[in-house]
Amino acid sequence: MRVSNMKSTKSQRAVPNQYILHGNKGEVYFQSYKSIIAMRHKGKTYLDKNYWDYSLTTSKYRGQFLGENTKETKRKIASGEYLLVDLNIDNPENILLNILKTYEG
Repeated sequence: MRVSNMKSTKSQRAVPNQYILHGNKGEVYFQSYKSIIAMRHKGKTYLDKNYWDYSLTTSKYRGQFLGENTKETKRKIASGEYLLVDLNIDNPENILLNILKTYEG
C-alpha cells in the first residue's frame, strides 16, 4: 500500500490528515483523518455510508478526490452510480475483498 497526502489546490502543498492510498490490486482510497471516505476500483466508486459527508473539510477533499461537488455526488448516490458501503469495518485490503465479493462478483 502506498500513501500520500492530498495537496492544496491553491498552494500545491501537502494537506495534513487528508490522504490518498493506492492499494495492491489497483484500488485507490481517500482517507480523511482515520476514516476511509471513498474508494475507486475498476471504474466503480464506493463511499462510506457513515462518513462520506461528515464535515466541510471531508466534503472539500472528497470533492477533490472525485472531481465534483457535493450536489453531483448526491445525484450519483441517488442514481446508484455510487454505492454507499461500510469502508471502515477493517483494514483496506479486507475492505476491497468484501466489496469484490458483494458488488463486483
